[in-house]
Amino acid sequence: MVKRLIAAFVSGILLLNAVPHLVQGICGESHMTPFGVESSAAVNVIWAWVNLIIGGLILKLSKPKEWTPRFWVAFSLGGFILSLSLAFFWSNHGARLPW
Repeated sequence: MVKRLIAAFVSGILLLNAVPHLVQGICGESHMTPFGVESSAAVNVIWAWVNLIIGGLILKLSKPKEWTPRFWVAFSLGGFILSLSLAFFWSNHGARLPW
């Protein structure tokens, strides 16, 4: 059960992380990815789809039809923590990731 809760949490992180990369990419804007500080729009779309595919696979393998409310809380918490962390991170205009 703990593995499935962690899977739900990670799935929430990956699926929510896809959103800003997909939006920036679709809008033709560069945005930071693990591949570079100023990744192109195309790289952002690809990175978003990598997140969507992996997050979706993890979600599917964790059998969401069998989820109790605690799994939905773990999923939502993963997305919420990532979203809030990124909101604070991007509020700093000098934000830079280690790479």
